[in-house]
Amino acid sequence: MRISYKAGVPVLVALSIVVSGCSAGSNKTMTETDPPPISYVNENVTLDTEVEETSNEVVVESTMRELYLVDQNGLVTPQALSLPKSEGVAKQALEYLVQDGPVSQILPNGFRAVLPSGTEIYGVNIKDGVAIADFSEQFKEYHPEDELKILQSITWTLTQFESVETVKIRINGYDQDVMPVNGTPIGEGFSRSNGINMESTNIVDLSNSKSVTLYFLAQNGDNVYYVPVTRRVNANEEQLTAVVSQLLAGPSSFSTLLTDFRYGVQLLEEPRYANGVVTVNFNEAVLNHMDGTAISDEVLNLLVLSLTEQSGVEKVAIEVNGDSKVLLETGEFLSEPVSRPLKVNSGKY
Repeated sequence: MRISYKAGVPVLVALSIVVSGCSAGSNKTMTETDPPPISYVNENVTLDTEVEETSNEVVVESTMRELYLVDQNGLVTPQALSLPKSEGVAKQALEYLVQDGPVSQILPNGFRAVLPSGTEIYGVNIKDGVAIADFSEQFKEYHPEDELKILQSITWTLTQFESVETVKIRINGYDQDVMPVNGTPIGEGFSRSNGINMESTNIVDLSNSKSVTLYFLAQNGDNVYYVPVTRRVNANEEQLTAVVSQLLAGPSSFSTLLTDFRYGVQLLEEPRYANGVVTVNFNEAVLNHMDGTAISDEVLNLLVLSLTEQSGVEKVAIEVNGDSKVLLETGEFLSEPVSRPLKVNSGKY
């Protein structure tokens, strides 16, 4: 799919972009005429699902892993890929983040690994929620602009495992207090709370702001995928309300990211949280599919991925004008709260 540019705003052929007056970002939207993007909400793939492929009577066992690679826009993005089954799953996942390493055989178009070529992973020690990853000297040989991408790629790849909350770095067995090129402090470890794909912000008083992680859409040719970004918001705003409000504000006007929320969507009340489930109630403008009668897979995915990134949220329930009977683009009704998929961006590229 050809990408053209007009007046500094990225315009994707077969995608319409609507710029709103919101200060936080722009509502760049997709239309119903687009080729159907890949949906990831109702995946049933478990973390250690084995796939058997037979060739000349040789059975190869594999498992799906989420690797955080860098896309053509320089954004750290999850890609669920099939790796050979291994006992040292954390170490293996990091090995697949090395440039010119084994990931080269399965690297999706438009993506690159971010760890310097030749980097060896000596081991990953996991204890009490902390993963200590030990790298060879080649780890130091990266461009300064890749430092945060490397930290985010390592951290978000390792924290896909339930036993890992924080990541620490060693080089040749020595603990690192700062990253070797730009000196980013890492002595206390890195976690998802440090953010990913941090947006530049106009907020001056950082002490009175907090971070929220949101998911928007990106496109590479005919392939549509989900990208997490971290944005600063007012510290006094209720967390779940802030997430939904920022989703509706759309991606930054300076980014190439897209949204499937149409202009005019409103949250009718603050999200309600109980027992791991958050319920969000919108006006009818959220129904952007089938002549305004159904909610698109993309809108549902953006909500579920963004809200379940927040602590304690396991499922998302959708209401329209207080009615929980919401039609999906498949023609079925949303019958129960939706869980976060175990894998994000598991489409074939």
